[in-house]
Amino acid sequence: MDYQNLTAPCGLDCFNCPIYLANKDEKLRGLIAERLKIPFEKAVCGGCRNESGIIAAIGRDKPCYVYQCVEKKGIDFCYDCEEFPCDYLHPYSDQAAQKPHNTKVFNLCLIKKMGLEKWATEKAKSVKETYYKGKLKLGD
Repeated sequence: MDYQNLTAPCGLDCFNCPIYLANKDEKLRGLIAERLKIPFEKAVCGGCRNESGIIAAIGRDKPCYVYQCVEKKGIDFCYDCEEFPCDYLHPYSDQAAQKPHNTKVFNLCLIKKMGLEKWATEKAKSVKETYYKGKLKLGD
């Protein structure tokens, strides 16, 4: 798998995204179309980089600020920037329960530390699972 191409510049793992996975799963695609209230044919995505940062399935008609910034600076990932982390990556509570955007900085740090391939194959899925289903551990 081309993890470089299927990992957004902000650190989101497109290869684990349900909207990307719907390309090969019509049942999932139908569920996404129903949940997002969009036509079946629009309930897919090729990944942030393949879509030039425009994710039509979620109502975007232009690239997000992160994608625009990375393109302008000519870097692959936000962690390559001297301003990392910046406010474009700031986590927000808005829709946090539905969208994994609060994992971006953590993912970027892991990619930088582990390397893209190792992160993608060994850690990316568990980050998302922990984010949605994990319990806070305080070391007690």
